[in-house]
Amino acid sequence: MGKIEWAMWANEQALASGLILLTGGLVGVGGLFRGWQYAAYAIAAGVFVCLLEYPRGKRNKGTSVERTGQYCFTVCVKAFGPLTRNYYVRAFIHAAISVPAGFMLATVLGCVCLGIASLIYLGAAIRGEQWDPILPQTETRKAVGESIKQPPQNPPPRPPAEMRRKRAEDLEGAAYVNPTNVTANEE
Repeated sequence: MGKIEWAMWANEQALASGLILLTGGLVGVGGLFRGWQYAAYAIAAGVFVCLLEYPRGKRNKGTSVERTGQYCFTVCVKAFGPLTRNYYVRAFIHAAISVPAGFMLATVLGCVCLGIASLIYLGAAIRGEQWDPILPQTETRKAVGESIKQPPQNPPPRPPAEMRRKRAEDLEGAAYVNPTNVTANEE
């Protein structure tokens, strides 16, 4: 059985948490709830978490599928170096961001989800995982092999090489030798 890559799960959980935190903050500010300042903080924190978590990390094995438009965010996240590459740091950042959001009912769900993402990142860090960016690969076209000069002219199924029609330049060699004796019907 394969090894679970916890960072992949933490990334999805943190991105969803950022969106939940942002939505809760918008509800809190829009409804002018008591303590709406915490909701305004949750909006800023939700945007920050979404920007940090939008680029997926490269998987250790298998194919890594990047999100649409991820490249510009990947460059920004990569620029911060070990602050964003190290999952211990990410776990601490998410845990610290989630605390003020817990003081308001509209943002409590985002707080809990971000706390769970922080714990998953901590588990990924303990297992030695780290964030590596998915960078665009330069596709190199493989040259057609030297043995293939021309594609086949006739569709499959093709007769064996010794049964194929020979060139007309050599008329004697172009004639087929029929193994079955064919004679006119003389009755």
